[in-house]
Amino acid sequence: MPIDALTSLLIILVVAVTTFATRVVPFLLFPKGKEIPPMIQYLGKVLTPAVIGMLVVYCLRNTTITQRPYGAAELISCVTVVGLHIWKRNNLLSIGVGTVLYMVLIQMVFV
Repeated sequence: MPIDALTSLLIILVVAVTTFATRVVPFLLFPKGKEIPPMIQYLGKVLTPAVIGMLVVYCLRNTTITQRPYGAAELISCVTVVGLHIWKRNNLLSIGVGTVLYMVLIQMVFV
C-alpha cells in the first residue's frame, strides 16, 4: 500500500524526534555535577550483559540438537566469538568473525 509524501514526512519527523529525545533525556535528568542515583548506576552495570544474554538465547532458541548437524555450526561460531573476545577484547571483531563463520558453515559445510 503506497503512502503519500505528507505521511512519509510525518513518519520521518516522529522517528527523528523520538530518536533525538532518547538521546537528550538522560542529560536533562542527570545534568553534570548531579549525583546519579544508585539504582541507575546498578542498571548501567547489569543491563548490558543481561541484554546480550537475552540476544544469545534468542539467537539459539531454534537450534536443533537432535538432528544432523546437531547444532555444530552454532557451537563452533559461539566458541569462536567467545574465544576471540577473550583474546582481543573487540566486540566488532568477535561478532563479525563469528557471524561470517556461521554463514560459511551453514552455506558451505553443513549443507
